[in-house]
Amino acid sequence: MFSIEPLPYAYDALAPAIGARTVEIHFERHHRGYLEKLNRAVLTENPPWKTLEGFISSARGEIFDLAAQVWNHSFYWEGMSPRGGGEPEGMLRDILNDAFGDVASFKREFTEAANSEFGSGWAWLVRDRYGRLGIQKSSDAENPIRRDFVPILTLDVWEHAYYLDYQNERERYVERFLDDLIDWGRVAQRLGVPSEATIASWAHEELREDEHDEDRWAIGLLGDRANGVVATREPRES
Repeated sequence: MFSIEPLPYAYDALAPAIGARTVEIHFERHHRGYLEKLNRAVLTENPPWKTLEGFISSARGEIFDLAAQVWNHSFYWEGMSPRGGGEPEGMLRDILNDAFGDVASFKREFTEAANSEFGSGWAWLVRDRYGRLGIQKSSDAENPIRRDFVPILTLDVWEHAYYLDYQNERERYVERFLDDLIDWGRVAQRLGVPSEATIASWAHEELREDEHDEDRWAIGLLGDRANGVVATREPRES
């Protein structure tokens, strides 16, 4: 049987960008509703997959839809914070600049994907198998995992995610998400970007080893220590 984590914040914590009533209905009726239906289907059908990712990669039909929607919603909630929004900093900003030209261009591409999805679906920041970042959109319950991409951030553009607050003005909802709600710390964590505290500890270690060798410290900190964080351009997918 599958379960979901409690919301990482109170129902009203995302207001005014997303109101308390929207969050409550979205989480308790929609997200939890998908979970309950999935567990009933698992008991009835006894499928071979033991993880939500297994269902997303291999299942078909309604049981795929249910598993994917449980996963998608958990990922969505975790990517927002009452203290979110603003601009990314440090290495994360540099990664987005390398991938999209600048953070503003990332936001424009993400906005276009979210607003152009016809009907219900999701907008995604993803990473491919080579470490390249890209923007995708998906219909209904579709998830990039199914196409061998790693999700980094998502926005739910099903109407139940925003209608009470914005009615048919999806564009305003998307704008508020990008400006006020993204948890950039979570995005950095999903990309494997070290935290500021970790970078500070590296600096301290390097300086202790050789406090006079500033060139070696800079190269070691941003090269050897952070090796593997890649962000280059990827063709967009629809």
